[in-house]
Amino acid sequence: MTLTTAALVGFALGLDRLIGEPPNAVHPVAWLGRLVGALDRRWSDDDRRQRLIGYAIAFVVPLVPAAVAGGAVLVAAAAHPIAGALVAGLVLFLTSSLRMLLELTREVVAATGSDLETARERIRGLVGRDTSTLSPAELRSAALESAAENLADGLVATVLPFALLAPVSLPVAAAAAAWVKGVNTLDSMLGYPSKPIGTASARLDDVAMWVPARVSAAAIALAAVDPSALRCAGRWARTPPSPNSGWPMATLACALSVRFTKPGVYDLNSGAELPALEDGERAIALVGRAAIVAAASAIALGVALASLLGTHPTLAVIAR
Repeated sequence: MTLTTAALVGFALGLDRLIGEPPNAVHPVAWLGRLVGALDRRWSDDDRRQRLIGYAIAFVVPLVPAAVAGGAVLVAAAAHPIAGALVAGLVLFLTSSLRMLLELTREVVAATGSDLETARERIRGLVGRDTSTLSPAELRSAALESAAENLADGLVATVLPFALLAPVSLPVAAAAAAWVKGVNTLDSMLGYPSKPIGTASARLDDVAMWVPARVSAAAIALAAVDPSALRCAGRWARTPPSPNSGWPMATLACALSVRFTKPGVYDLNSGAELPALEDGERAIALVGRAAIVAAASAIALGVALASLLGTHPTLAVIAR
């Protein structure tokens, strides 16, 4: 099952590299987004009731993709164990993302050198802040911060539980990856201070992302061959309001010896200069290497956990 886990993680990452994101019309995450959008409404004029409804949404909605993903693997495995494994790999592919993140970050960074309007337009796919007054260096900072944060949100958060659980049960591994993606989707759409209905989603995301954010930070430091980047990041990681996003962002800033800033909110590695164009390319390459390090580490942890628990199932087990 160790080889199966590594093969499925490689299969998912290979598909991402080959084709990137499927069109929204056929992307299950986009379908989930439409469901969340339908629930994002004023159910009550009372904020307390909105929060209570939000807790129900946070509990139920992530279970929907988890049940669909786990059920799909079980159904496919009933036909043939290899089919079950392939469906599990497809679930991981659909719940993780790297190529689009790196390509969009590269486009924004390149545009900051020659076309600020294009940079400001393209960066909307990465950040939600107002970028109309940001300088080229501040735009690069925002894009690279997002690349670091989304390494955790878009890749590590799903690959890690999948790799840990796949040696035990592929349906459970697929369900876990889909559940985390459901939590991330809820937080990205509802988790704003202005939306009482999203309070529970934001808190749940904080819990779900605690480990992936720190694993991502460690992966960035390892990929940079700079363990001191983690010690440096420890000085800045708690500066952003989020309990998690500061770790990968600060580690990337320290590894590159640059400063990341969100004006009026935080400054990470404040003694350095804001990123130049060449720093952008270095950062994108480093995040790409960190993704490989994180995936390999997740597989190794899964193998270690399976050995510790004494679980060595074969593919045939998921068909029974």
